Amino acid sequence: MLSRVILIASLVSVLVPFRAFAEQPASPAITAAVQPYVEREELAGAVMLVATPDKVLNLSAVGFANREENAAMRTDSMFWIASQSKPITATALMMLVDEGKVNVNDPVEKYLPEFAGQMVVVEKDENHVLLRKPVHPITVKNILSHTSGLPFRSAIEVPTLDRFPLADRVRSYAMTPLDFEPDSKYQYSNAGINTAARIIEVVTGQSFESFLDERLFKPLQMNDTTFWPTEEQAARVATSYKPGQGGKGLEATTISQVQYPLSKREDRYPMPAGGLFSTASDMVRFYQMLANGGELDGHRYVSAESVATLTSKQTPDGVQTEYGFGFSTGGNRFGHGGAYSTNSYFDKDQGLIFIWLVQHAGFPGDGGKSQDAFRQAAIQEFGN
Repeated sequence: MLSRVILIASLVSVLVPFRAFAEQPASPAITAAVQPYVEREELAGAVMLVATPDKVLNLSAVGFANREENAAMRTDSMFWIASQSKPITATALMMLVDEGKVNVNDPVEKYLPEFAGQMVVVEKDENHVLLRKPVHPITVKNILSHTSGLPFRSAIEVPTLDRFPLADRVRSYAMTPLDFEPDSKYQYSNAGINTAARIIEVVTGQSFESFLDERLFKPLQMNDTTFWPTEEQAARVATSYKPGQGGKGLEATTISQVQYPLSKREDRYPMPAGGLFSTASDMVRFYQMLANGGELDGHRYVSAESVATLTSKQTPDGVQTEYGFGFSTGGNRFGHGGAYSTNSYFDKDQGLIFIWLVQHAGFPGDGGKSQDAFRQAAIQEFGN
């Protein structure tokens, strides 16, 4: 009997890792393509995921989550995904569009009255500023597509972007004159995406973070996606790196846009345009839902029409930049990058989702080419 128990225990110890490996396949070719950048100290480490709309084809990690502690990068390592938060925020708003609670052609002031009477800058120098009423008030479409004229951030969002409640930050945007006439230009704006999140709060009566948890994260099983990593999750957040002295080697750094400790909730508020932390396994669930037209595992999150709107050019014809609602578009793909070099997108031509998670405030040497090495190796193995 004892020998039987030992045999069963041995089989379990073998079968469990095998089952985990089968669920999370790792391509040696993809690892081999990126490993040289680690060895040359041009890249600390990366988590790389490739998937179809229905299946994960590769989930692999290379290099270090913390070079100083010799801690290997893990496939469940967490990352500050920064502006990859924008597509999530825009998708959340489109849920309300599907429900008839928000119209993207409405002026923002319909939902947030503090924006009524907002002015646009006509002339500006060190001695004077000339303002006038814009041709039309900014719309929900404008704030989702970076064509509102709102600045990147307001004067109160220093030194970090998470210091004040969302309602206070959005009120400061309403008090700030527009940089240009709505619809006349593209200007990347955290303020616009944060304003969209505030509309969600006002329309639903929920905090933005609770809406995300209830409507997106929990149903999609994105259990490691949060503005506030727990202590256990914070221990899995990869260390950030920047080029070392003279642009050579790697030097540990911090995320300058947020306050520490990361798990702290007091006086650290949600940043809808760039505050989320996540994993590759969580992010692929979000992209698979979109690649399937707004549905995953039999649950519909947004309509196919809303997905098409989110992921196609919404900037005006006269504006060259191709941007949807919260998504970079063009080249028959949609997705978004993040400030510390993360990137995720769905390539329609290849039928593949690419998740590239690193934590770099710049790269020494050829480190910036490591993502393309990942992409090319993935297409070579899994592409059409």
